[in-house]
Amino acid sequence: MNRPGWYGVRCILRWPDHETNFYEESITVWHAASSDEAFAKAEAAAYEYADICDGEYLEFAQAYFIGDEEAIVEGTEVYSLIRESELEPDAYLTSFFNTGTERQNGE
Repeated sequence: MNRPGWYGVRCILRWPDHETNFYEESITVWHAASSDEAFAKAEAAAYEYADICDGEYLEFAQAYFIGDEEAIVEGTEVYSLIRESELEPDAYLTSFFNTGTERQNGE
């Protein structure tokens, strides 16, 4: 998308830890002239973050155009992804978001 404005970009990182791997979905917000510029900014930050913390940026990023408003305010949607699935709600949440292996809410 070649529109100036705010973009939410999700990058996936891996944190190796002895016997297992941890994967992080990091969503950051960037003001950019286009989605390509937002990707470039987010990926540069992801590489730097991974390098500092002995992790690995998996070179996977997805962007969401937030809008061209001057300021992001409380309640602004910064990322959205729609996935098609034939799973029922409980199975969908268990498969993608609540597998029991997540570290969330400061855990």
